[in-house]
Amino acid sequence: MKPSKWFKFYIAIFLVFLYAPALLLPVFAFNDSSIVAFPLKGFTFNWFTVLWETEALHASAKNSLIIALSTAVIATTLGTLAARASARYKFPGQKGVMGFIMIPLVLPEIIVGVSLLVVILQLGFDLSLWSIVLGHVLICTPFCVAILSSAFLNLDQSLEEASFDLGQTKFATFWLVTMPLVLPGIVSSMLISFTISLDEFIIAFFLAGTEPTLPVYIWGQLRFPQKLPSLMALGTVLLVLSMTLLATAEYFRRRSARKTGIEDAGGFL
Repeated sequence: MKPSKWFKFYIAIFLVFLYAPALLLPVFAFNDSSIVAFPLKGFTFNWFTVLWETEALHASAKNSLIIALSTAVIATTLGTLAARASARYKFPGQKGVMGFIMIPLVLPEIIVGVSLLVVILQLGFDLSLWSIVLGHVLICTPFCVAILSSAFLNLDQSLEEASFDLGQTKFATFWLVTMPLVLPGIVSSMLISFTISLDEFIIAFFLAGTEPTLPVYIWGQLRFPQKLPSLMALGTVLLVLSMTLLATAEYFRRRSARKTGIEDAGGFL
């Protein structure tokens, strides 16, 4: 059944509404004017040069990279363990436990941020980069579980059983047989977690302390109109980086689907 003309028109309007604001970023990032408005004045790379010369930006970018890498590794590790346990074993309260793990997907981030702030301060810990990592792991782990559960559920168990029959231990079977088959899903999970953590603002805003992340730095600079063109340039860099990471994650997700025999029913993009 072919889609109707009205449906195609709706899709076109929806895509324009969704992506038009993002497409304005590179337009004004290369505009030779400190005023973000039409008509455009000319073409320039000056605003990207400003980014290279701003040390506060470099410090916040470094913080974001440390947090994003740590979050990706920890969340993917936890997601792998949870997905493996859910796919291969039956235990009391399994559905409830898995549902509890997935709750951060539907909780407003501001609630998560405020709750973590109260808990961390009540326990007597200082706000730091690791408190942000804690919050980001909480919201990224459900994404990792969702990605990896399909890979483990659709993995042919006869391959593992054959490994056991040949005398391999459970650990050796997991490392030599299971891991190579689900590795594309693990890479996809890490890239998605990295992207979510890198762009996340609300939790980082509450838990940053004196070490701001890149989104928090951008929010602070929005008070100064003369900084807006350079922020447009920074937004362009982040847009390209995020799209690249998501496209790479989708590639590995599809590769994992082919390896484990999952029919592709749509992905992130």
